[in-house]
Amino acid sequence: MAKYTGADCRLCRREGCKLFLKGERCLTKKCAFERRASVPGVHGQARKKQTEYSLQLREKQKVKRAYGLQEKQFRKYYDRAENMRTGIVGENMLSLLERRLDNVVYRMGIGASRAESRQIVSHGHITVNGKSVNIPSYEVKVDDVIAIKENKREKAMFKELKDVKVVMPKWLEFNAEKLTGKINALPGRDDIDLNIQEHLIIELYSK
Repeated sequence: MAKYTGADCRLCRREGCKLFLKGERCLTKKCAFERRASVPGVHGQARKKQTEYSLQLREKQKVKRAYGLQEKQFRKYYDRAENMRTGIVGENMLSLLERRLDNVVYRMGIGASRAESRQIVSHGHITVNGKSVNIPSYEVKVDDVIAIKENKREKAMFKELKDVKVVMPKWLEFNAEKLTGKINALPGRDDIDLNIQEHLIIELYSK
């Protein structure tokens, strides 16, 4: 599947919920989903009866788009979760997605959106346990220390973090003064900030 290059707000409208792809804009009245929640296109206003398959497909697309993944990447997370010896497949899959470094940077409030956080990681602004990591899919572990590189901390976008208040999940901590954070635990099902029905995705892939 080719990379999506259209307007991010159309994805939220297509999935029928906010995916928070535009950062702070999603929390204002400028949010396209708030102004026009219908599905994009000339037939967006029409009511269509959704089949079981369409519900499952839309749920998968919603999660893929929220985390910014292509189908091949997403399927790998499902396969890994299915092969794990403990836990529930759906919850394991979401936990693996949450542990991506770009998502962790977003959840710590360093990036305003997952897309911006992915760019921050890719540009080499982040270290894990003192070592530079520029791979967005890097999987964090308990007790990992996430920080902004010393030589990057004078950038305006990072200086502004001291004045930003972020509602952070309990499995993470971030010190805005020192610009360092830590992974306190593995993310649980209650830590997911999106309304996801993961059982629909499992049903779709298990056919």
